[in-house]
Order: sequence, then C-alpha cells, then structure tokens
Amino acid sequence: MNIEKLLESYKPLIAIPVAITLLCLAIVAINGLPGSIDLEGGTIATLQLETPVSESQLQSQISTSLGISGVDVKSIRGQQANVEITGNVNIVKLTEAVQGTATIQSYRSVGPLLSKQSLTQVYYALAFAFLFMSITVFIIFRNVVPSLAVILAALSDIIIAVGFMSLFGIPLSLASVGAILMLIGYSVDTDILLTTRILKNKRGTITERALDAMKTGFAMAAASIGSVVALYLVVIFLIPSASILGEIAAVLIIGLVADVMATWLMNLGILRWYLEARK
Repeated sequence: MNIEKLLESYKPLIAIPVAITLLCLAIVAINGLPGSIDLEGGTIATLQLETPVSESQLQSQISTSLGISGVDVKSIRGQQANVEITGNVNIVKLTEAVQGTATIQSYRSVGPLLSKQSLTQVYYALAFAFLFMSITVFIIFRNVVPSLAVILAALSDIIIAVGFMSLFGIPLSLASVGAILMLIGYSVDTDILLTTRILKNKRGTITERALDAMKTGFAMAAASIGSVVALYLVVIFLIPSASILGEIAAVLIIGLVADVMATWLMNLGILRWYLEARK
C-alpha cells in the first residue's frame, strides 16, 4: 500500500534522479575523468618483487632512477606490483631502475598515436551505440514522449556512472568503456520493459501496471547487482591481478544502481505524467 501511495505522488520523485544527474555532471566538469594508459599513452609493467617494499618506496625508487614524476604504483599484492608510467620508457632503463628490488614480469608500452586513435574510437563507439539505441526505441514505440523518456533515463544512467567514476578515480579505459556500453543495453532493456507494460497492457490502473512491471524489474536488478558484486569481491580478495575485471564490475555496480533510480523514478514518472495529461 505504501508503494502505491508513493507511485501516486510521482512528480517529486522525478527530481531525485535529475538532481543526481546534474550533480554528477558538475563532478565531471570539476574533477575531469582520468584516462588509462590505453587511452592516454604510457607504459604498464608488472614487477616480481625480490625484497619487501611499500608502494611509496617503489614509486620513489622508479621515479628517481628514471628522472620522471609520472610513476604510479597501482597496487602491491604479495610479491607482485603493478606500475603505470606516463610516457614511453625503455625496458632496459626500467630494468635498471628496479634492479635489486624487483624483476620485470610483463611489460607493455602504448604510444601517443595509438592512444589517440583508441580514444577517438571510444567516442565513436559510445556515440553510435547511443544513436542506434535511440533510433530503435523510436521505431518500437513510435511515440515521442515515451521514446524520449527511455532515452533520457538511459542517458541519466550513463552520466551518473561516469560521475561516480570521476569521484572514485576509476579511469576511462577500454574495460570501463565496455562496461558503459553494457549499461546502455541493460538500461534500455529495463526501460522498454516498463514502457511496454504501461502503454500496451490495458488491464488495471496505471499504478497496478507499474507495480506489475516493478516485480520483474526489481528481480532483474537484484540478480544483476548481486552477480556483479560477487565478481567484484572475488577480484578484490581472490584475484587482485585481474584489475580489468574489477574496473568493469565497479562501473556496472554504479550503473545498475543508477538504473533503478532512472527507470523507476524518472521514466515511470514521465510516463504517468504523459498518460494523465493525455486523458
């Protein structure tokens, strides 16, 4: 009964995801979004430690030996250390820089030209994914307001995810871009579920149809968030070297939680507003 009353007073609820979306836009504008080595260029190395050393000590040693400041020791797990260095560094010089402390287990260098091309492709991928998603939504519903509600909810979901990436320092990388593309698909899926149940199902009141859609939608959200949280915990505690999976899981957790608000507060509120105005 409380949920039904909440759905009846829907207009103030639309303001919640809108306010969070605007706040996330401000966070991105102020903090920016850090880029990974894949998209900005640089060197990634995995070191096998020979002696116990802290992250700050290893970072200071490499930075002093190479004479550069852009050294970031991402993590030290057991006897392994993951290091990212801005700019291309010769493997021989890096070997000399860590001599006596560690040996290089893996080494990868990304040049500025390749990173620029990768970043351009990322922007194209996101733009085309959103464009074709919007076209598909308009073809399905053939109605401006419900279609725009779906698109706005998906856009809000992505902006909130990017805003929290900026807040928590999760870099924009090929992995996180893949997670964002997955979020676009998932967000549209839940929004289409809601819109179809509300517009095409003529049985019952709008509130009853919304509650029916929420049962399915919340079950989907709970299963998705639960599985991604489990993946994130496995990476953190059992497979710390699989940092890419950790990035994907972190972005998906943020986006899936944001999708609950965007779908069931913003999209549902706009649909109710539209149907009541049409009556």
